[in-house]
Amino acid sequence: MAIGELAPGLVIDLDAIPTKYEGLDGTERAISESQERMAMVVAPLDVSAFLQYANEENLEATVVARVTGDPVLRMTCQGKVLVEIDRSLLDSNGAKKHATVEIPHYPRSEKRPSAQSVQAFEAMLSDLNVASKQALNQMFDSTIGCGTLLLPFGGKTMRSPIQAMAALIALPEVESSTASLAAWGYDPYVMESNPFEGAFLAVVHSLAKVVAAGGDWDQTYLTFQEYFGRPGDDPARWGVVASALLGAYKAQRLFGKAAIGGKDSMSGSFRQLDVPPTLVSFAVSVAPKDDVIGPEWKRAGSKLYLLQKEQERELPALFEQVGGLVRKKQVLSCWALGYGGIAEALSKMALGNDIGCKVTADIDLFCKRYGAFLVESDHELGPGSVCIGHTIEKAELCLPFGTWELEHIQQLLAAPLSSVYGNREEWESESTVPTLSYMKRARIRSRYPVAKPKVLLPVFFGTNCEYDAERVWNACNVSCETVVINTQSESEVRRSIVRLRDALRQAQILFLSGGFSAADEPDGSGKFIAAFLRNPLIQKEIVDLLEKRDGLVGGICNGFQALVQLGLLPHGRITTIGEHDPLLDYNRAGRHISTVVRTRVSSTLSPWFSEYEVGQVHRLPISHGEGRFTADADTLNALAEAGQIASQYVDEHNVAAPFSVDNPNGSLYAVEALSSADGKVFGRMAHSERAVSELYRNAPVSADFGLFKGAANYVR
Repeated sequence: MAIGELAPGLVIDLDAIPTKYEGLDGTERAISESQERMAMVVAPLDVSAFLQYANEENLEATVVARVTGDPVLRMTCQGKVLVEIDRSLLDSNGAKKHATVEIPHYPRSEKRPSAQSVQAFEAMLSDLNVASKQALNQMFDSTIGCGTLLLPFGGKTMRSPIQAMAALIALPEVESSTASLAAWGYDPYVMESNPFEGAFLAVVHSLAKVVAAGGDWDQTYLTFQEYFGRPGDDPARWGVVASALLGAYKAQRLFGKAAIGGKDSMSGSFRQLDVPPTLVSFAVSVAPKDDVIGPEWKRAGSKLYLLQKEQERELPALFEQVGGLVRKKQVLSCWALGYGGIAEALSKMALGNDIGCKVTADIDLFCKRYGAFLVESDHELGPGSVCIGHTIEKAELCLPFGTWELEHIQQLLAAPLSSVYGNREEWESESTVPTLSYMKRARIRSRYPVAKPKVLLPVFFGTNCEYDAERVWNACNVSCETVVINTQSESEVRRSIVRLRDALRQAQILFLSGGFSAADEPDGSGKFIAAFLRNPLIQKEIVDLLEKRDGLVGGICNGFQALVQLGLLPHGRITTIGEHDPLLDYNRAGRHISTVVRTRVSSTLSPWFSEYEVGQVHRLPISHGEGRFTADADTLNALAEAGQIASQYVDEHNVAAPFSVDNPNGSLYAVEALSSADGKVFGRMAHSERAVSELYRNAPVSADFGLFKGAANYVR
């Protein structure tokens, strides 16, 4: 149906539409949803070139319709007209629809004083709406694309959750200076008791989160996601929908912001069960990247201010005030208050850098206060701000009714969902993990250097890090060539083999980027890449690259997995995998993990690490489901003695870490990176290519391209 909206007159050939399953009739093809597909209109003269470009990118492209001058939507199947609808009827949106609406009197939420007690505080932290979602969040790659300004959890401990996404707007050739921001707002309990107020506050909260992260509310746009129980012909049930829409409209009028697009559903009912009335407001904005701030407290001795307004009409002025303070760099951190009130904000802002606080004001810490802000500042913020306390060096919250160590607060936040997402692991690991130091270096210059080295980047189905890698290689003053491996047909696979062979003959470095090649099938990461590179034509060129031209081979994440599958790691040559060879297995945590880890250089044997010294520690992103390095004890000892374990996961004391938050995939010997015995083949799990200086404003990540510089200098 999406194709039918692209032009007034269309003839759609249903037989031409590719299908996942055989046997679909015309009607089924016409109404089936098409996931991960895109419909595009192309001028007739451009069709041939468009199809060629799509094929070069290993994309399936099919002509399924043509635009006509007749304002009619036609669908044909097996030579017959199945659908024929005049465009004027489609544009009319069908017959007019009417519904009778009865809106009851919803009592407005009163700001009743909350019980300020130990029990209330710990109950709030254990509420599912407040509890930590970090383990769930780690299942999604948060650093892909080299654009992340705010990691999902920030601070040195990676425990302070952000309230708004912030990422650089991607530009292909130049460095971007503009951030995109996005945040959401929705309180199911307020929506259930008063849909009008709930929708109004959803809009307010989404905008407030953007402001707290450094965005300008006046440059922010809205979109809504609505979901209600099936109203049928019941005026009262229609009243719930109407109330919510009117509440959202009131907020839009207040801020002068229209909602664009979005999605709604009135089918949230199953027998006697209804979904809670739902109107989620999403706010999207832009801001200079230097204005973006994270919510984690930055230093001890700062003052904590509450900024709020009693009247709704004053909210735009408050948002402008807070945004101005952020842009003037008078705000160190900021939290848009919401469901858990000030108490939630204090807890989550403290965790990131293990900075505590002392609350000195007599104030309700649990009132929701949507539209208000808690601000950390080392300035006097003046009229309209109330200082409620200050930050302290000791890692504890000192509240009027009790004191909590931050580690205990983290445990309370993690406990509610630990059985679902594994927030708290039962760490079982080696009793001791040696911290390795191998001081010998191999050669740091190739026997056959060239003035302008060429790096070859194969792009397999599922590779998603090639742009990130290419950007870093270009910064090292080398020439990059990408070869997309086409799997659309057997003949295209053969042509891809020849193209890759020819490109390899001209390259000094073969680099395998990260991703999920062939969706990590069959049964394991890197197997598709390994199978392709085992082709005799490719295998011969890899041997020539390493042995005759003294070049290098490297891989990160999925690329590392492929090198292990090939036997290039640890053996330095493509070989059959034996029972004593190491493997990169599924993470011990049992799930994908995206986070930042500490890695320590344990050997500079490899020219890839020639820019480093043993003992250097870097904080780097990881994102994988199969990164657990495993091998038998004899193999591990042999690799360590030969200096082939290039890097290890370490804890805050720079000591090799067993299976823990510091070694989340559970690698034996804490192995993070590995090289061949001569150092020319190298692989690691951490994404060095994503360690870019202008990113990650809310957590320490090492901005360092030494890995790539070392390899480039070797062949230059």
